[in-house]
Amino acid sequence: MVRVIGIDHLSIRVGNFARSKKFYDQVLGYLGFELKYDLGSDAGWSNGRTLFWIGEADREGKKHPHRVGNVGFHHYAFELAKRSDVDDLHEFLQSIDAKIVDPAGEYYGGGYYAVYFLDPDGLKLEAMFYPKERKKPVKAKKRA
Repeated sequence: MVRVIGIDHLSIRVGNFARSKKFYDQVLGYLGFELKYDLGSDAGWSNGRTLFWIGEADREGKKHPHRVGNVGFHHYAFELAKRSDVDDLHEFLQSIDAKIVDPAGEYYGGGYYAVYFLDPDGLKLEAMFYPKERKKPVKAKKRA
């Protein structure tokens, strides 16, 4: 059986490469990623396990700004090691004037703790902590 062992990379398109590169360099740098590739119109950051890429959208793509609710990307969640990391990131996001859409707090019950914020193009990002001992496998419901 084929088995996925992880997410190798995520690649998104942005409306203004320089603006987004500055934002992601700050946020990803704070989260322990380092700029690994800087190719002019594309950039990739790595934390040793995952690559996060941005690239400039083409002319047609820039005509259609991102809107949560459209087909496609809804949000990307970074799992953090501890609850206080979420609070620390929240404070950092405030210091760089990032748009926070849902402040650090408990969501969904069971100790799920997260902060939700937007990149310069309105792409929704999340940083979350969920206690490992609380994670339980979800059983699929039988379909009729």
